[in-house]
Amino acid sequence: MRTAIACLGLLLSSTLDAIEVEYSDHVFAAGHQSLQYWLLPSPVPTPADNPQTSEKIALGKMLFFDPRLSGDSNMSCATCHNPMLAWSDNQSVALGYRSQKLTRSTPPIINVAYNHLQMWDGRLRTLEEQALAPMEAQLEMHANLKAKVALLQSIEGYVEAFSLAFPGEEISKQTMAKAIASFERTIISDSSNFDAWVKGDKGALTSVEIEGFKLFINPKKGNCSVCHSAPNFTDDGFHNIGLASFGDKQPDLGRYKQRPLNLMKGAFKTPTLRDVALSAPFFMTVLLQH
Repeated sequence: MRTAIACLGLLLSSTLDAIEVEYSDHVFAAGHQSLQYWLLPSPVPTPADNPQTSEKIALGKMLFFDPRLSGDSNMSCATCHNPMLAWSDNQSVALGYRSQKLTRSTPPIINVAYNHLQMWDGRLRTLEEQALAPMEAQLEMHANLKAKVALLQSIEGYVEAFSLAFPGEEISKQTMAKAIASFERTIISDSSNFDAWVKGDKGALTSVEIEGFKLFINPKKGNCSVCHSAPNFTDDGFHNIGLASFGDKQPDLGRYKQRPLNLMKGAFKTPTLRDVALSAPFFMTVLLQH
């Protein structure tokens, strides 16, 4: 055990040393080469078995906004992932089937195409898997997908849309998932003032904002980027940040249920900070001065 802790300490020390070198190499000037790793790569990552097409995206959008795909035909994917609310719902916890309160908040789906794992606990790997999971979840959309596939097969507009998006394939759970995932891969935030500044627009950020970015990535000061790292302002990792619910008798163990390691108890996925100003409720910290 002591050996493992010592190795972990050495790893963290080496990581911080690497970050320090990287930080010292920064030139905080618009468009400088040292800042370019903060730009999201293009094109958006897409699996080989589900290449993007305009037909798939159009079909996925139809499905994403269609409340008929829920158990009581009263909520769609967009009910929780509302584009007018930064693709979330502004609720402290999500509301599921028949408006019952769930146990976790709705994560914004901005830039989820860049995630290596999906969901707060990372239980799903691909957007195709994620696309159908809330539909089938009894406490969320509560849908019988076999019945929903039959419904889509009976609607002329969907029959035509699926035919265009997936020539020679049937309407199925798999094609539904691929279409929704294709649409979700278009929900991208990569044109903020920060991105413009990194690309070379000197007036995109104020001097105060630039100072804030310096603190954000400085390992001896803010060190925010150790978790909210480039380019998507997330390390795609899982951390226990001391949520109040962890003191409950039956706390949400988060990632621990997927990876039963003590370090993962109460650990949840690091959310991206892209468009965070648009996505309430906001995480707040209180600084106490003694």
